[in-house]
Amino acid sequence: MIDFGWEFFVVGIPAIIFGGISKGGFGSGAAFVAGAILALVVPPGVALGIVLPLFMLVDAATLKPYWGKWHWPSAKGLMIGAIPGCIIAAWLYASVDADVFRVLIGLICLAFVAFQWSRALGLLTVKQMPFSTPLAWFAGMVSGFTSFVSHAGGPPSAVFLLSQGLSKTAYQATTVVVFWAINWMKAVPYVFLGIFSWDTIMGSLVLAPFALLGAWIGVKAHHLVPERLFFGLTYVLLVLTGVRLIWIALA
Repeated sequence: MIDFGWEFFVVGIPAIIFGGISKGGFGSGAAFVAGAILALVVPPGVALGIVLPLFMLVDAATLKPYWGKWHWPSAKGLMIGAIPGCIIAAWLYASVDADVFRVLIGLICLAFVAFQWSRALGLLTVKQMPFSTPLAWFAGMVSGFTSFVSHAGGPPSAVFLLSQGLSKTAYQATTVVVFWAINWMKAVPYVFLGIFSWDTIMGSLVLAPFALLGAWIGVKAHHLVPERLFFGLTYVLLVLTGVRLIWIALA
């Protein structure tokens, strides 16, 4: 049973709002901070089960504002590639214990921040490239895997989409439709793996209003809030969360 005490709400509410803002207006890349932070107070599998329905709710709420504005070749390639990625991740989930997933989520948090800082400092550049179907499939496979194990499919797909030179809105719209599809791909194996339970459903229900609030803020903030400010705060949260999860797993 999940203890829906004050710790769950103090940690879960801001985490879910933050995830909704990221998905609603900032390319979904950092949305996985919601699940990572939630995994500090509940087991990783429970966090996955709570967050997925919330992200699917945000997907439904944000599809309309970006409808038809996506880059379809990139979206299709990423979605096709995500299928084997989700299958591999489902096999891994059934084979390892919770601490392995804490370490994986923690490392993904730190790797994401390292990647973004490297780009900001000019140590790493993502050059514009012509569209490549095999590259889209590969990026989709990695996104499907990381999305399944930690709802962190945004960074791998972001690298590919940035290389396509998309406009800010086309980039955002593509991430919305891609992760709408990937989240549906994950739902079925989540059921068979026992990730969903009455506890996770209750957790999703009590946090649903805050997910929608975050999505609404994200859509409004898409053209108003500087990305530098939003992601700066996100990076701090991800570093702290990643270090804490790894510490918990190895202690």
